[in-house]
Amino acid sequence: MIIIITIAGRTVNSNDIIDEFPVNSMKAKIATNLSEGNVTYKYASLDQLKFEIDLRLYIIQTAIELSRSGFKFRTFKDSMCNPEFWTRTEQGGFLLKGNVSPYEAISDIYKNSSKYGTECSTAIVIIYYGALLKIYPKELFDSVFVGLHLYNWQYIDSDLNISTKEVSSDQIPGDCRYFKNPDFDPKTPEWRGENTIDLGNGTYYGHDLGIRTAEGMISYLNKHRKDATSPTAYLTNSVTNPDYKHLFSLYSNFNR
Repeated sequence: MIIIITIAGRTVNSNDIIDEFPVNSMKAKIATNLSEGNVTYKYASLDQLKFEIDLRLYIIQTAIELSRSGFKFRTFKDSMCNPEFWTRTEQGGFLLKGNVSPYEAISDIYKNSSKYGTECSTAIVIIYYGALLKIYPKELFDSVFVGLHLYNWQYIDSDLNISTKEVSSDQIPGDCRYFKNPDFDPKTPEWRGENTIDLGNGTYYGHDLGIRTAEGMISYLNKHRKDATSPTAYLTNSVTNPDYKHLFSLYSNFNR
């Protein structure tokens, strides 16, 4: 087994990390995948590593929750939200209303999901915020995520600091992975690709497509090519994640 986790500058035996979690649990699987990767994952402390593993688990759980909810797929021009908490913008985004708690507003998406509809990249951001509801106290969440604007990657709160990188083979449960449809039907541009969450069991959640295998995602997207001879859809090497270390720093400082 490749030893690739360092904590406070010291290389740590990956088995010692994995043994921190119940056998065959998703947390153990996340730790295993981190330890068997092709890059070195560096952490300032064991708590920082555990925070990332916890948040990845909650991202998976929240994605599954959203898949079972009444949350609808809508293009931006037809998006919908609960006006009690959000103002729908001309572009189809959701802007937090003044004097509304960010914690309560995100919670409402899961409580009253049938009142909401948007496209897949916004759904990923909603999953990230939903996962943080399971870790951050309300006071911290409200103080960090002031003035939420749910629209696309360009409107993401700076404290999430979502970034995308190319990887060769590393695949960690909780990653956001992208299935690209390179020759999509111009009549259905919404199927140019699908942002998904890796659920860690060989399946992915994509908003509207639900939970499918990689083959299932590709098969669906292939139905929305220009024609049957067009290049097939495929899982790209891009991996998108929030800034786990920064989010841990906010959490750690709050609890001091």
